[in-house]
Amino acid sequence: MNKRYLDNRRLHGAAIGALACVIFVLVLRPALPATPARSDLHAAVAQIVARDIAPMAAADGGGGVAVAVRIDGRTFFFNYGLADWAARRPITSDSLFNVGSIRKIFEAVLITLGVERRELTLDDRVAQYVSELHGDYIRRVTIGQLATHTSGLIMPAEPEPLSPKGYPLAQFIDLLNNYTPENGEQPGKQQIYSHAGYVLLQLVLERRYGRPIAELIRDRVTEPLGMDSTLVPERGPHDRAIMVREFMQRAVQGYSYGGQPIGLPGNQQDEFDFPGTGQMFSSPRDLAILAAASVHDWPVDGEMWRALKATEQGVFRVSADDVQAMAWEVIDAGGPTIVDKPGGLDNAQAYVGLVPAQKLGLVILSNRGDIHPFEAARATVLPELARLK
Repeated sequence: MNKRYLDNRRLHGAAIGALACVIFVLVLRPALPATPARSDLHAAVAQIVARDIAPMAAADGGGGVAVAVRIDGRTFFFNYGLADWAARRPITSDSLFNVGSIRKIFEAVLITLGVERRELTLDDRVAQYVSELHGDYIRRVTIGQLATHTSGLIMPAEPEPLSPKGYPLAQFIDLLNNYTPENGEQPGKQQIYSHAGYVLLQLVLERRYGRPIAELIRDRVTEPLGMDSTLVPERGPHDRAIMVREFMQRAVQGYSYGGQPIGLPGNQQDEFDFPGTGQMFSSPRDLAILAAASVHDWPVDGEMWRALKATEQGVFRVSADDVQAMAWEVIDAGGPTIVDKPGGLDNAQAYVGLVPAQKLGLVILSNRGDIHPFEAARATVLPELARLK
């Protein structure tokens, strides 16, 4: 399998394993008790998680699942399976996972913080900050369109010759300057999930503030929230993240669809070859803080709360029950309104889901590539957790 991002939101019905999980949670699940008293809340949450998420842990031991639930002002953690099968190391709430496209949430928060501080606007053209951009299409694209996946940018197949790690910066800029839409796309007129758009957004942020994206995320988002195990490391030899020893010892081993190891613990993979384009690593405990802060159930100042809330506002309607926000999607299919973001690779899956009206958050992380937690989270887990409130 070519090493590149797998957009979980585009994998509807693509995996038999995911379909089996949905059948389990929709058809075979046992009945739940009535809304529990506060003292019984943990048991009720544990029952939902054990029924609908625990079966995602690999039966052969090659990988597992970590879960965090923020509900009623408390956070519950549940862990299943192994962070590393060969070492028999169990998954814990402090294990470090490659969280893939969950990173986009943090870049969206950087944008809304910039707007809050009047350092930039959503209508600013990206060429205002990345001066090398001069192509007819790309010079019309705005920051807001990149953040909401409405820019219309779709990167072509990798050309040859190509750096072993992906597009170098100069080649990426050339592709953007020569970009011509194949199907009449226009900036702001359609929603097309674009990882390349967020890589360009990274460049915009770095140019605006004159600092690497990893520092911006750390200093402006994760440290103010109290998240001390979330980082964007550079990629080193053997596609392995460069981390301090303490973090590397907590990094999980990733496993493929067949349960085979992919890379080493701390594996990073990407289609871009310039600084800052590698994936983010985080823990269930840290992402539980993000979830709690995003539903206004964590101590944050007013500026940060407004920035977090702004990323969750729907901007572009994709379908009758799906609206694109900044990084997040807003799902309103007749149950509670869900704001969520999946992320995935061929050896990792991640999900953060919110029910803002209930101050409810859900984090699911796995070191296996063949599960799709967003399916069960949207179908049963979040709706049933919301009914416990």
